[in-house]
Amino acid sequence: MNALTTRLFRLAMLPLLGGWLVACGHQQLPQGVVYCSEGNPESFNPQTVTSGTTIDATSQQLYSRLVDYDADEGKIVPALASSWEISDDGLEYRFFLRHGVTFHHSDIFTPSRPFNADDVLFSFQRVLDEDHPYYWVARSGYPFFQSIDFTNQVASVTKNGDYEVVFKLLRRDASFLSNLATDFAVVLSAEYADQLLRAKTPELLDQKAIGTGPFRLVEYVKNEYIRYRRHEGFWGEAPKIDMLVFDITSKSSVRLSKLITGDCSVSALPKAGELKFIENHPELLLESKPGLNVAFWAFNTQKPPFNDVRVRRALSLAVDKRNILRAVYQDTGVEAQSLLPPSSWAYARDYELDLDYSPSKAMNLLAEAGIVNLSIDIWAMPVARAYNPNALKTAELIQADLANIGVKANIISYDWSVFTQKLNQTDYDSVLIGWNADNSDPDNFFTPLLSCASVGSGNNRSRWCDPAFDELLNRARASTDRLERTALYQEAQAEVSKQLPLLAFAHAKRTLVHRHNISYMPVSPFGGIAFADIKPALEDND
Repeated sequence: MNALTTRLFRLAMLPLLGGWLVACGHQQLPQGVVYCSEGNPESFNPQTVTSGTTIDATSQQLYSRLVDYDADEGKIVPALASSWEISDDGLEYRFFLRHGVTFHHSDIFTPSRPFNADDVLFSFQRVLDEDHPYYWVARSGYPFFQSIDFTNQVASVTKNGDYEVVFKLLRRDASFLSNLATDFAVVLSAEYADQLLRAKTPELLDQKAIGTGPFRLVEYVKNEYIRYRRHEGFWGEAPKIDMLVFDITSKSSVRLSKLITGDCSVSALPKAGELKFIENHPELLLESKPGLNVAFWAFNTQKPPFNDVRVRRALSLAVDKRNILRAVYQDTGVEAQSLLPPSSWAYARDYELDLDYSPSKAMNLLAEAGIVNLSIDIWAMPVARAYNPNALKTAELIQADLANIGVKANIISYDWSVFTQKLNQTDYDSVLIGWNADNSDPDNFFTPLLSCASVGSGNNRSRWCDPAFDELLNRARASTDRLERTALYQEAQAEVSKQLPLLAFAHAKRTLVHRHNISYMPVSPFGGIAFADIKPALEDND
């Protein structure tokens, strides 16, 4: 028995899956699903990360938010808050909380009360208050909230009884509700946090997760699996499955192999080159939807020579984006002309990047900037993401393009957890990375990625800070008029096109592959994967 077979045997023998297969071996009951995931989560609290791998494993499975975003309806909908009111001046948001919501239990925690306002206060005051006992427990900080300058947006969070919470803002912000609907704005248990603090183990809050989501965490073994069970007290519609396993499988080809053999029912991020193969297997179904995402090449603008816009423009002109689309994305992506995808309501073709592939123009700009014998590092993600199915291949294509203009490029990559840690040290030249939007508000593409606040959070990989650009974004968020906001975000597009802190090169479809024993697998254009609504078929006719 080889190492892979041994690992699969151990996974199959987990108590979680006991009883999934009936004795005859020809029928699978709709009790459990194995999802082939691409990597390890960095944390089990999405407040502390922006990694898509972590978001997939945590936010929609384990937690709930005050409000959610309904992609089909295109609007904010109730979640832990059953309703809300906004003051006429737009500075006060009053949330009326759902009654009878229960938290998970675990081997170290049994809740003594249902969810209430104290849990909301704890969850957000932890992020806002540096004197909060849990603020510094998150060593990585709160990158999404820091990138949107949340502490300078919210004046206070208070409660009026057990089931009413009031957020008072320092300034109007049309994106506020959308930000509360993101995968990062989860609600934690204040009672659990207090228990851990008394036990002097506060770090377990972000490791042994307790939430109000549709599944509860049972066990995590790094590089192996994550086990979940259905949360029987879930406040929403109960999941159709009792059990869920994330089988951590970094190689796309191995994920596909496990799908074919039935060791997984759903798999993440198939490579574009595998799609034809998938089509030839009738037991496999491909789900896809245009994604609100962007893949980009970010230049460290605080490091010479990338602080010179002529150098950034030259490197951008040297890249054949259409070749990347052909080789890496095939028919799973479209060429990016700005950070905003064409499906965004603020997208404008008038502000598309004037960056047609031109090695001769690139060489002229480098000569104008006095740059000779340039050697740069390109950091490339080791894992596939929805916005870029193969960052290493993309890096190799850019490396070849740069060689054509006399620039040597060194490709650097590490294991994903090491990659993110080293990236946060900011000692890099450039990085191939991207962004999955958390809602349809165009601000979600600008403020978290290019604001001055997002430099400090580590989410701004170009480390570009322009106070005038920040003011433009502030004006856009302060307005509730969509036409005015559209014009301002189009102006933001034009400024990014002019300054080029990063080169956006692709918007990818969001794709998932599943076996025919799954009758329904929702795919959202943004945010993390969600298994609460998955519907297994009654029979697997293999």
